[in-house]
Amino acid sequence: MLHKTKAVILRTVKYGETSLIVSAYTELYGLQSYIVQGVRTNAKKGGAKANYFQPGAILELIVYHHDVKNLQRIKEFRWSYLYEELFADVIKNSVLLYMMELLQKCVKQPENNPDLFYFVEEALMQLDKTSSAVTANFPLYFSLHLTNFFGFQMNTEDAERYTVFDLQEGSFTEHYPQHVYYIEGESAKLISELLKAMQPNELIEIPMNYQQRRQLLEAIEVYYMFHMPDFSKMKTLPVLQQIMEP
Repeated sequence: MLHKTKAVILRTVKYGETSLIVSAYTELYGLQSYIVQGVRTNAKKGGAKANYFQPGAILELIVYHHDVKNLQRIKEFRWSYLYEELFADVIKNSVLLYMMELLQKCVKQPENNPDLFYFVEEALMQLDKTSSAVTANFPLYFSLHLTNFFGFQMNTEDAERYTVFDLQEGSFTEHYPQHVYYIEGESAKLISELLKAMQPNELIEIPMNYQQRRQLLEAIEVYYMFHMPDFSKMKTLPVLQQIMEP
């Protein structure tokens, strides 16, 4: 049967001479893999079709879906949202690729979760429109709020009382832990401030310098390693840090 669903493209791999294997997070079915045939050709029209499947693209798909199959097929596709800046702006595109890699590392099974899809979709559209000041803090915003969908959100209840955040326990603590996986002082306070931001445009009110962002992104990576099974180092993080370096 044919079904219509929106999808965010996570990753694309060339297959054969003219086709693609696409990993997508869909509104209806969660994580899915699709074969898209005939989109990689020398012809101008055919070659342009492959551009639809760039990481981060938000598409409307008409798909053949079978629960027992690991590889689905796409009948039709078109833009659901056409970016103004996200594919062309080097910094924003680096943030996008970081977001897509993080999502891939967290989503392992084809489970339906519309709330997660809408969060990712809205975050991408906001990133496309936002200012450079907000863009700088956007990876932190996305990384911290994404944890809510996987059950290991940080506990900031004691942020006003204590100044040490234990990355292993995921909470503020009065005493230094018996390991090195913690942050303290202003950096720890920034985590609490970032989690209070419910919309990306609120990030403009959280001033941070490059070194603080770098430290927090590295701390968040460690946090994910503790709390997300089989989570490995982010390949896009060093690239993002280099591009955003002042």
